Amino acid sequence: MSPARSGIRRQTHPLVRALLAAASVALGIASPHASAFCGFYAGKADASLFNEASQVVLVRDGERTVLSMLNDYSGPLNEFALVVPTPTVLQQGQVRVAEKATFERLDAYSSPRLAEYHDSDPCRMNFWWGQNMYPRAVPAPMAAAAGAMRSEMAKSRDAALGVTVEAAYTLEEYDIVSLSAKQSDGLEIWLRENGYKIPKGASAALKPYINMGMKFFVAKVNLKEQKRLGYSMLRPLQFAFESEKFMLPMRLGMLNAPPNKPQDLIVYVLTKNGRVESSNYRTVKLAANENLPPFIKPKFKEFYKALYDTSTAREDYKVVFTEYFWDMSWCDPCAANPLSTEELRKAGVFWVGGDEAGNFQQMQIAPGGQKPAQGAVAPSSPPRILPGRPIPPGGGAQPVMLTRLHVRYTANTFPEDLMFTQTKDKQNFQTRYVIQNPYAGSVAACTATTAKSDCDAMCRSRVTDVERMVSEAKKNNWGSPGDYAGKSSNALQTDCLKACSESKRSAIETATRYYERELPERLAREKQTLAKLTGWSLAEIDRMGADSGNVTSVPVKGGDVQPVPPADNRTWWQKLFGAAPVTHAARG
Repeated sequence: MSPARSGIRRQTHPLVRALLAAASVALGIASPHASAFCGFYAGKADASLFNEASQVVLVRDGERTVLSMLNDYSGPLNEFALVVPTPTVLQQGQVRVAEKATFERLDAYSSPRLAEYHDSDPCRMNFWWGQNMYPRAVPAPMAAAAGAMRSEMAKSRDAALGVTVEAAYTLEEYDIVSLSAKQSDGLEIWLRENGYKIPKGASAALKPYINMGMKFFVAKVNLKEQKRLGYSMLRPLQFAFESEKFMLPMRLGMLNAPPNKPQDLIVYVLTKNGRVESSNYRTVKLAANENLPPFIKPKFKEFYKALYDTSTAREDYKVVFTEYFWDMSWCDPCAANPLSTEELRKAGVFWVGGDEAGNFQQMQIAPGGQKPAQGAVAPSSPPRILPGRPIPPGGGAQPVMLTRLHVRYTANTFPEDLMFTQTKDKQNFQTRYVIQNPYAGSVAACTATTAKSDCDAMCRSRVTDVERMVSEAKKNNWGSPGDYAGKSSNALQTDCLKACSESKRSAIETATRYYERELPERLAREKQTLAKLTGWSLAEIDRMGADSGNVTSVPVKGGDVQPVPPADNRTWWQKLFGAAPVTHAARG
C-alpha cells in the first residue's frame, strides 16, 4: 500500500493507541465509567452504573466460538456483577481469565495509522550521460513473510421462580454461575433476591433471550481471591462454546445507557477465511488512504476523533464501520508486529499451532478430568491450553484473518443484537492516512546548487570512462555501445556538456514547478480533504497550520515560506516508544 513514487523515502508513524475508550474515540483516553456491550453491570448498591465503551475479541470457525470481554469497570469491586446471555451453559473449563495484553496487542496491530513520507529533492540533476551504456541488474525484492453447593431451600426457591443454576464455580478472582430461566420476571426476581439491584426494564430486556432458549452467565468478584491474587484491576473473561448463532447480544448492555446517548463497541473478529461484516446492519468502510497536511502529524488523535465523530453522525449511528481487515502474516505499514502463535492462542484462536479439534476441546476441559455433565457443580481449577507449535525463525504465514469493527450506537438506532457473517472478501483494508513532507529547499537554493556543478570537469572524467568502456566492449564482444561508438574525444565532450547543461535547466524548471505550483496546490487539496473528513472549517484548518508549534519555515522563493514539520531526529527506540529526544546532557 506504499505510494508507487520513485525517490520517496517512507517512514511509518503508527497511531499510538486506538480507541481504548471509544466513547470519546480519542486514542489513549480511557473512560472513567463502567462498560459492557453484551451484558449490564448490576451493582449491589447502585443500579445507575453507566456503560459507554467496550472491547471484545470474537474468534469463530464453523460453530466453534471463543469470546473475550474486556471489563472497563471502575467502581467498587464489591458492587460489580456481569450478566451475559450465552447460547449454552458455560461449565467449568469453558471460561477462563484472559489477559488484557491480548486486547492491547490486537488494538495496536489493527489501529488506525498515519504513514509518513518525504519528498525527494526536486532539484536533482538527472545527468546520466556516459552512465547508461549498458543496462544494470536490479536485485529482486525480498519476500515479505491467545460453588459451593447451594442449599436445598435455595434450590427450591430457584425452581419456584423458574430459574435453574446449571453450574457454579470460582475461577480465580471471579465467582461464576450459569443460569437458565423459564420467565423473565422470575429471573429478574432471582437476581434481586440474590443481592443485585438491576436496572429498570431488565425483565423486558431479558425476555427475548429466554424465548430464544439462551442461558445467562453471571460473574461477580470474589474479594478474598482477588486480594490473594494481588490484582488491582478486573481481568478480562474468555468463554469457549459452540453455537450456530454468530452474534453479539447487545440489547442488555443498553439498559444502563440513556436511549439517545451514543456508546461505542470495538470488535476484533478472528477467522480463518474472509472479512466479517454485520448481516443485519449496514457495514461501511471508513474513509481511508487520504493525504493530509503535514501539520496534522502532532494532532493525529484529534483528527481521527473528529473523523469518526463526523462519520457516525452522518450515518445517524446506524452502521457498523470497518477499521481494519488483514491477515496475520504481514502488514504495510505495520502499526505493530503481527501476533505470534502463542499470542493468538491466548486470544482464543484454537486452530493455530496444533490439532484444531483437540485444542478447542481442551479449552473446555479442566485439567485431570472430563468435561462436567450438564447441571453439575464443578470444583475450582483453571482451564489449560495445549502448547502451540512455534513459528519458524523469521516469521511464518498464519491462517488467521483479523477484522476490526467499530460501532457507535444508541438503544434507538441499534434495536437488534449484532449478527455477523463471514464473507469471501480477502481484499486488505486499513484506516491509513498519509502525510507527505515537502523537501526543505527553494528555487533560489536550487539555482545556486546547480551553478556550483562544474560540467566541464564532470564531462572530462566521464569521457575518459566512456572511451575505456567502448574499448572493453569491442574487445569482449559486449555489443554496440550505441551513440558513444565512433566518436572522437572532442565530440564526446561536446555531447556530454550539452547533456549536463540540459540537466541543470531541467532541475531548475522542476524545482520551480514543485515549489511554486505543485506544493501550494497539494496543500490546498490536503486541507480540503481534512475539512471533508472532519467537518472542520477551512479557517480553522488554516489557523491550525499557522499556530502549530511543530512546524518550521523553509524558504520557497524570495521571502515566501512554506510550513513543514522538522526532521525527526529521535533514535529508533525513541520512535518505537513514542519518546521525546533525549538531550546530550541527560545521557550523561
